Amino acid sequence: MNLRTALRPFAPLALLLLTACAPAPIYKTAPGAVTALPAQVAHAPEQFGNGAVIWGGSVVSVRNFPDHTEMEVLAYPLDSSQRPRPNAQGAGRFIAIFPGYVEAFNFPNGSLVTLSGQLSGTRAGSVDQAPYVYPLMTVAQSHRWTAAEMRAGHPNISFGVGVGVGIH
Repeated sequence: MNLRTALRPFAPLALLLLTACAPAPIYKTAPGAVTALPAQVAHAPEQFGNGAVIWGGSVVSVRNFPDHTEMEVLAYPLDSSQRPRPNAQGAGRFIAIFPGYVEAFNFPNGSLVTLSGQLSGTRAGSVDQAPYVYPLMTVAQSHRWTAAEMRAGHPNISFGVGVGVGIH
């Protein structure tokens, strides 16, 4: 019997333990919620109407207006805890519209956020010199992730054979 065969019965237990470490999602997904990514919504907004969405990503900018605040976000896919996965490929950009005033200092550029809200159309704009269509989301709830929250549920366990040097 080789090592792989001997360890096979423990695989479900290991998966269960790793899953148990992951934090629960922060927002409840509404029935019929839009699961498309921002780039998909930008290409065919008529297919998605004013559906509920939960999107996240990295803050690009925050702009305050007299009656609302707009946050441009570079979207990333979300993990099972609804945390953005910044090491994944970007999934488009969107503009999150907050009613009232939001302090830009609390959402510095590069902050990771998860936002829950309703689609509210699109807006033509540009990214640098390139034309771009931004899906608009009216925000109901927002969460800025701390470094500790992003690490939570990600055990520092690795398996391998060999010699290595790590600096922490």
